[in-house]
Amino acid sequence: MPARFQQLGGETVTGTLALSVFTAVLGSLTFGYNIGVINAPQKIIEEDYNATWMHRYGEPIPTGTLTSLWSLSVAIFSIGGMMSSFCVGFISEWLGRRKAMLANNLFAFVAGSLMGISKLCRSFEMMILGRFIIGAYCGLASGLTPMYVGEIAPTSLRGALGTLHQLAIVTGILLAQILGLESLLGSEHLWPVLLGLTVVPTVLQMGLLPFCPESPRFLYIIRCQEHHAKSGLRRLTGRQEVGDMLAEMKEEKRRMDMERKVSIPELFRSPLYRQPIIIAILLQLSQQLSGVNAIFYYSTSIFTKAGVQSPVYATIGAGVVNCAFTVVSLFLVERMGRRTLHMLGLGGMCISAVIMTVALALLDSIPWMSYISMLAIFGFVAFFEVGPGPIPWFFVAELFSQGPRPAAMAVAGFSNWTANFIIGMSFQYVAEFCGPYVFLIFAVLLLFFLIFTFFRVPETRGKTFDQISANFNQHSAAGMMDMDLDMELNKPSTELDYLGDESIN
Repeated sequence: MPARFQQLGGETVTGTLALSVFTAVLGSLTFGYNIGVINAPQKIIEEDYNATWMHRYGEPIPTGTLTSLWSLSVAIFSIGGMMSSFCVGFISEWLGRRKAMLANNLFAFVAGSLMGISKLCRSFEMMILGRFIIGAYCGLASGLTPMYVGEIAPTSLRGALGTLHQLAIVTGILLAQILGLESLLGSEHLWPVLLGLTVVPTVLQMGLLPFCPESPRFLYIIRCQEHHAKSGLRRLTGRQEVGDMLAEMKEEKRRMDMERKVSIPELFRSPLYRQPIIIAILLQLSQQLSGVNAIFYYSTSIFTKAGVQSPVYATIGAGVVNCAFTVVSLFLVERMGRRTLHMLGLGGMCISAVIMTVALALLDSIPWMSYISMLAIFGFVAFFEVGPGPIPWFFVAELFSQGPRPAAMAVAGFSNWTANFIIGMSFQYVAEFCGPYVFLIFAVLLLFFLIFTFFRVPETRGKTFDQISANFNQHSAAGMMDMDLDMELNKPSTELDYLGDESIN
């Protein structure tokens, strides 16, 4: 690989930086792959669960038991993520960013092995345990990857490189959907290979990580290893003189030493933090309770009920839309603003959910409504990636200063994974009970989150995190808050500047 090459407006990107970012987002790819991989072979895996039950007990598995086992197979992924998301700060400081990612791969390797041999061993318990362990891997990866990428990226490229995390996730989802085709790996005999393939990016990442430098910010600010931090900066930037970057880190370390860390209970007790933590939680809930994971987890069955003749290919189409609009959001977020884009996404998803409900309800009497329902699903996914997909984490990074940020990130991550679990566990039951009207529930929730965002969420585009925090502090003391944040601000910034410029633990 060449020592350096030019990219993005003349900013120098070294081979080491490119390799490090690519290696890190392999974890995001694995995360997305395991979101999408469980969808296409649902019926085949359920038949295998029934065959295992017949082998053990000599009778078909009861319908309710099968539904429970399948829902658990889907939702236990989120339980693993919930539990591990609380450990991101501790593990990243204990082992370092790079070693933490390296150690995390052991979870993926064990999980892939369990899921890959579950059919051979006639054990749905192994399958469920594998899903739990891979969920734990993804919970850690969802925090470690953006943290590492944000800290090693140059300031002017943090936004572009940081969004590769989200792009890798949706690419992983699409890859799983394509490989899940029955003509490829989604068949009766090959579905264990489909699930076991999660070890491939894991092995690749384990092989490449030793060639990537540790985060210089971690080495200098947390470990106080100036010599090793300088060495890492030189490798990442291709420059021998890195004194200006070290000076920036010294100032960051000085600020961090002055500001005490805040515990999770204090976030809710203190009037200074209560308003932003409520905003952070509800934005995370708006992402997961929007219903988009119901589309990801159960899209094939949804398209089948909608009367689509090739539901698997329609699911892949939704995955392509997912990737395309993730790229679109990269160019819009700094132009339109986070709040505006989030409301646009929520509003579009709400309208799409209503159209989807009407189309599904009229399907029996008007056959061409199947095409309307398919377009509504595509629109639902597109609007998600415009707003609620990438936006909520930006607010968590921007609403909190260095002291309360680790606790806020833990609460936000837990809220996100908890809502993910609720959807994964309950959607199939609710869908069976409500029929075509199930997406009206999501439409109501989306409308609530839209109203909340309009009245309570500030626009943070172009504001430094110090100014945002000061605004919350000023108005919480006064008992009110100016949500416009229209202050005399002139320091441009992006959310991922803070993910990189400040050490998130």
